Amino acid sequence: MENIREISAPMSDDILTSLKAGDNLLITGTIYTGRDAAHKRLVDLINDGKALPFDIKGQIIYFVGPTPPKPGKVIGSAGPTTSYRMDAYSPILIEKGLKGMIGKGSRSSEVKDAIKNFKAVYFAAVGGAGALISECIKTSEVIAYEDLGPEAIRKLTVEKFPVVVINDIFGNDLYEIGRKKFEIRG
Repeated sequence: MENIREISAPMSDDILTSLKAGDNLLITGTIYTGRDAAHKRLVDLINDGKALPFDIKGQIIYFVGPTPPKPGKVIGSAGPTTSYRMDAYSPILIEKGLKGMIGKGSRSSEVKDAIKNFKAVYFAAVGGAGALISECIKTSEVIAYEDLGPEAIRKLTVEKFPVVVINDIFGNDLYEIGRKKFEIRG
């Protein structure tokens, strides 16, 4: 990857405003995991006026359901989950302060609107590279919904976790930008 920047998690407003669709990044710090079942529970807590199991403000959620760790490892294979499965839940979490999401694939117009309106970012991790990505995860602790198994919410400490900015706070979408470069002009 060319022009790789390193950023810290959780993210500050200064970091958010500096990110542009297409930026290649390495994230170091604390991120959380969650897939659709966990997202539903988080949104249900919000709708019921209850506290979330972690302070979501400024945080990044990685859409992943890791495999069990091999002996001596912190976590098993940890490749990204297809993000559209979280689209029904992401806008409310973004409104409540979530600033970053990591997954694969494009997002709905509602999610992209929330990203722009509430200043968040969507990152892509490389699908099919779960074993390699897991090497960037230094600690993993289940903090909520242990009954969900691999879909439980985990607090991860990551070091140089590779991502690409897909949707930035300015409304740019790397997938749309990329498509336009290759459209046949008539």
